[in-house]
Amino acid sequence: MTMPGRFITLEGVDGAGKSTHLGFVADWLRQRGKEVIVTREPGGTPLGETLRELLLHREMAADTELLLMFAARQEHLAALIQPALARGAWVVSDRFTDASYAYQCGGRGIAAGRIAALESWVQHGFAPDLTLLFDVPPEVAEARRSAARTADRFEREADSFFNRVRNAYLDRARAEPGRIHVLDARQPIEAVQAEIGQLLQGLA
Repeated sequence: MTMPGRFITLEGVDGAGKSTHLGFVADWLRQRGKEVIVTREPGGTPLGETLRELLLHREMAADTELLLMFAARQEHLAALIQPALARGAWVVSDRFTDASYAYQCGGRGIAAGRIAALESWVQHGFAPDLTLLFDVPPEVAEARRSAARTADRFEREADSFFNRVRNAYLDRARAEPGRIHVLDARQPIEAVQAEIGQLLQGLA
């Protein structure tokens, strides 16, 4: 289904710099007259935020984690993302389904086919117009996380987990180069944001 708005997602391992650049993307679009909705996954709705607390802070089986992610995503789409796009707004989300392939498939080892089945059921072919993948080596991301905040359940995972997550993200980018753009997030912020601006210019 074609909608007048645009959907942009930001992806990357925890500590890659998504939060730093999320505001830049929103401000860049607002300066060009766009209505912008900034959101996140898991979360974005009252139910999604409740599920986020469980997902980040309660131990659970990998399958439970995956199902809760898609439950939150279904609510996110129905209650926020699709209504906003339908009225012509631009939605900018910190994570979407690529994160499930990276974390639950790459990190946890759940079969990609099971995630694809949930994706098909929940999204019916819906996908972001543009995905910005902020890429850094896991050791760089870990140093940034340690300096910024107390670690949640995902952020406490071992380096091997984040290596698998990073590799899964890069595999996704190679498979969908027209949608997913990899940015070297080790660069100075100004250099990264210059690249972002060029990508947004092409979409806007």
